[in-house]
Amino acid sequence: MMAQREITVETNGQGLYEITGQINEFLLRRTHGPRLFVAFVKHTSCSLIIQENADPDVKADLQEFFSRIAPEGMDWLRHTAEGPDDMPAHIKAALMQPSVSIPVAEGRLQLGTWQGIYLFEHRSQPHSRTVVLHLTH
Repeated sequence: MMAQREITVETNGQGLYEITGQINEFLLRRTHGPRLFVAFVKHTSCSLIIQENADPDVKADLQEFFSRIAPEGMDWLRHTAEGPDDMPAHIKAALMQPSVSIPVAEGRLQLGTWQGIYLFEHRSQPHSRTVVLHLTH
């Protein structure tokens, strides 16, 4: 059995947006036996990550770290037509992944106790992001 669906994640600027709940809704009643779940974001200036979902300081520290390694205002950048946050967003996305793969058993993602799945928005302005959810054997 395979299933696929797209979800939209509305962002309000840079930050981590947990999508674990939306993924669990997609998995509900679709899994019998072991499966593999894959999420893929269809954009080049955001990423998908698995990260701690218990302490909000983790999200703040991650955002601060990536803003320091790819800050806005680097005057040597050529790709600036879409604003000062555009190329830094592409750099951050290049350092991360556009997809995550997670085993599924008994209808549940096999995440650790404190793990959640996040869309990591790297742009400063709000965006509508499309994430493809895919479940396979």
